[in-house]
Amino acid sequence: MSNNRTRRPGDPWKNAEAVFKPAAPKAPAAAAPRPALPNAKELVSLRIDRDVLEHFQADGPGWQDRINAILREASGVDH
Repeated sequence: MSNNRTRRPGDPWKNAEAVFKPAAPKAPAAAAPRPALPNAKELVSLRIDRDVLEHFQADGPGWQDRINAILREASGVDH
């Protein structure tokens, strides 16, 4: 006996839903750590009171280095 039924995929509604279903977001690849350069400075954003900033800038260029030296001394970090 032959079975002459046409083959239909499952539920057409479910098939359509599966086609248009948004794909799950892929997890971002972990960023490779950058090698540290010896004595490299890190760019940061720092909020400092205006009067403190003016005090260090009053002596001219190098004010960022002077702030760094004061912070290094206060933190006890050895260079």
